[in-house]
Amino acid sequence: MTGNELEWSRGDRAKAAAKLMVGWVALLWLLEVVDVASGHALDGLGITPRTPSELVDVVPAAFIHFGFAHVAANSVPLLVMGFLAALGGIRRFAMVCAAIVVADGLGVWLIAPAHSNTAGASGLVFGLFGYLVVTGFVERRPLGVLVGLLVAAVWGTSILVGLAPTQSGVSWQAHLVGLMAGVATAFAFGRRGPVPT
Repeated sequence: MTGNELEWSRGDRAKAAAKLMVGWVALLWLLEVVDVASGHALDGLGITPRTPSELVDVVPAAFIHFGFAHVAANSVPLLVMGFLAALGGIRRFAMVCAAIVVADGLGVWLIAPAHSNTAGASGLVFGLFGYLVVTGFVERRPLGVLVGLLVAAVWGTSILVGLAPTQSGVSWQAHLVGLMAGVATAFAFGRRGPVPT
């Protein structure tokens, strides 16, 4: 592969990652508009813990929010961290996100307080944070390490605050499980050999 071809493929990858994440965030906003217009009918897709019938909501819960302020709080970090993670390849990104969403949803189902209803993309956001911070070290790539350090510098404080169990109305359980799932995916999906060109 020539230098120009490599440059072009990187440009194509960045465009694909950007389109994917803009579309993803737009979908979250569209779903919230539908939720509000329907009298919050979609809120029932959140996860109520330890209720077997709620297992079907493990994935949908990651796309549902409780109001526009909730979806707004998740939009920028999801857009930026999702874009950075998707630069490593859309297929791998899809597997990483699927693993985080499923692990986070199951974790919430297992350990969230009884009679609670948990939804939102913050578990995925915390998962992507963990994935990005750790992946560069797992793959021993200087650029990946730099990206992880920058992500930690920008969002590290808010991530720590989001893990505090003292915050009312915030699922620290979803945040914690999402973070752990993200770190695990860095090891599970990290490339340790040469990258194909």
